[in-house]
Amino acid sequence: CPSGPALLFVKTSQGREEGRRFYACSACRDRKDCKFFQWEDEKVSETRRAAREEYNRNHQPFFTHSQNVERYKNFLLLPLSKRRFCQECQQLLLPAEWEKHSDHQCLCDVSTAQLKSPSHLLYPLENKKTNAQYLFADRSCQFLLDLIIGLGFRRVLSVGTPRLHEIIQSKASQEEDFRVRSLLLDIDFRYSQFYTEDEFCHYNMFNHYFFGGEAARETCRKFLCQDNGERVIMVTDPPFGGLVEALASSFKKLMAMWKETEKEGHNNHEMPMFWIFPYFFESRILEFFPSFSMMDYQVDYDNHALYKHGKTGRRQSPVRIFTNLTPSMIVLPVEEGYRFCAVCQRYVSSGNQHCEICNSCTSKDGRQWKHCVLCKKCVKPSWSHCSTCNRCALQSHACQKPEAGCFLCGRAGHKRSACPGLS
Repeated sequence: CPSGPALLFVKTSQGREEGRRFYACSACRDRKDCKFFQWEDEKVSETRRAAREEYNRNHQPFFTHSQNVERYKNFLLLPLSKRRFCQECQQLLLPAEWEKHSDHQCLCDVSTAQLKSPSHLLYPLENKKTNAQYLFADRSCQFLLDLIIGLGFRRVLSVGTPRLHEIIQSKASQEEDFRVRSLLLDIDFRYSQFYTEDEFCHYNMFNHYFFGGEAARETCRKFLCQDNGERVIMVTDPPFGGLVEALASSFKKLMAMWKETEKEGHNNHEMPMFWIFPYFFESRILEFFPSFSMMDYQVDYDNHALYKHGKTGRRQSPVRIFTNLTPSMIVLPVEEGYRFCAVCQRYVSSGNQHCEICNSCTSKDGRQWKHCVLCKKCVKPSWSHCSTCNRCALQSHACQKPEAGCFLCGRAGHKRSACPGLS
């Protein structure tokens, strides 16, 4: 489909061991956004295949990346009065194209500073199931950059983090002694208008697909393998509605690409990584990356109403940093209320109190959690133990014993993800 190779899914229903498998778009989880659907065992006619190829061709960007690079060079040569950006088409305009966009809303006198901050110039794509371009607030972006520099990294593979890439590119062009470099991998092709092929690759993180083919893949490989693969870190901020399993598969392939030319004797090492995701996905991420741990730092976003730092109670941002680096290395800002726990050997939020029974700082959401002796773990402060359900829950919960058993086969003792009947 237009997003590259499809992914294989399975339709399952309660109690049935086998489900029918089908292919669907890797990036769009809503059929309204991408209509691609094909049963695994379905035979596709030549007519339908040709129609699909025609559809895919018609849904490609109007300009290629190399054409956009040339257009950008010509745009920079224009005087300020002739620099226009079409807000409806999200495109830099050359004077010969003005007439075609005469009835569109255009931004005039586009400055060089604006061109170096494309994430502020472009409208964020906010389809939660597809693009979900929630952009880092300046506070979080600067913290991440300071942390990366402090840890000694010199190259950043920015996977779906355009604002971090942008701040690195801007500093590199302004400060002679700034040594950090970045390569942006993103599904949003609009960024090709502002970055060269060595700075941006059109990439789908749900199926590890480089739209630029082997040339783009080689650009990424070379970037990862400079200096024998040392002092490089991957930072990724995927859409929160995305499938963790698909994302983990792609990230492992990027790690394998880094490993290809890694120094001998480091075969057991993973490429350093920051995966930015909500804390309630912790168990899923650890399932695929057991070496990862979750930091308490709250990541906030400019254009998200709820994911803001500094709010209290349940309104705090749930977004955290998952990393395979040693937790004690991740120094969190004391001025924002973070402190170092000597027992856990990591920085925690001010409300995250150490539990002597669990022997851990157990809070996930920034509030102080309480220990339940019956559940043998710490739970949210608003929860209390229910003797009927034999677990902690909100007092307003529907009181019933949780249904035991796997969704797929109905048998007890395992979850759907570990079902022996799952292909």
